[in-house]
Amino acid sequence: MTNDTTVTEFILKGFSDTPELGLISSAFFLFIYLFTLLGNTSIIAAVTRDRHLDTPMYFFLKNLSFLDMCYISITVPKALINSFMGSGVISFGECVAQLFSFVMLCASECFLLTSMAYDHCLAIQRPLFYEIIMSKRLCAELVIVAWLSGVFYAIFHTTSTFSLLFCGPNIIDHFFCDSSPIMRLSCSDALTNEEVEFAVGGCIILSACALTIISYVLIISTIAQIHSAEGRWKAFSTCSSHLITVILFYVTGSFAYLRPSSHYSPTQGRLVSVCYTIITPSLNPVVYSLRNKDMQVALKKLFVPSK
Repeated sequence: MTNDTTVTEFILKGFSDTPELGLISSAFFLFIYLFTLLGNTSIIAAVTRDRHLDTPMYFFLKNLSFLDMCYISITVPKALINSFMGSGVISFGECVAQLFSFVMLCASECFLLTSMAYDHCLAIQRPLFYEIIMSKRLCAELVIVAWLSGVFYAIFHTTSTFSLLFCGPNIIDHFFCDSSPIMRLSCSDALTNEEVEFAVGGCIILSACALTIISYVLIISTIAQIHSAEGRWKAFSTCSSHLITVILFYVTGSFAYLRPSSHYSPTQGRLVSVCYTIITPSLNPVVYSLRNKDMQVALKKLFVPSK
């Protein structure tokens, strides 16, 4: 007879099934992780110090950098420690906390990117009223809504995943506690939970993506009405970094989560998750540094202070 959950800990397989390859991967991801922390910390420091960057766009960028640092730190350090120590053990409570934190931060970033798209749209479509509408209070409210939305969705997602029974086995074929590989270990029927999570997650991602697309349709239609090529390029360059970030986020996120569990492959799942959880947040500082002259100047002031 099956009673309460008997699993008290899980074992994470890590980045690779092969120990030697796993160590090489871990060394590479350690470098990427440190680079991500440095890049996003630099952006936060540069925006905070430079008064010229005291605008809504950079306020959102600072929050985006903070989110990227947090959600890469939820998964990578634990995976690196397990890899270098040769042990993939993670307690049941740690696994719950990791999944909750990861989903919360990813969902919050999804809503934050939508807010940033609205900010760019308003700046290009309504430049004369932009400062009046996009006040500091509204910016703070949009960020708070993004965080709270992430929290509520994470509560639903985590509760749905861990409401199942786990009687063994307890080996998670992944480098962190993600819902798909966890549900595959359940000794109860997880089909309904998977379908509900897929439906709700899909609605959230598609809704946020749709709002972002609408914002960029309005942006492009406004830019197209600008007569000079230089003016069109200048207007588009203000939102090109955000557009690249959005594409990276949604493309990798869609491959990771918008697919039926019947098509889940552990190897493919790990590869897509690496792109989604490690590579994407490491590229965001690079994208904003290379595509934004104001950010380049601020970073130069930060690392090469004037005499």
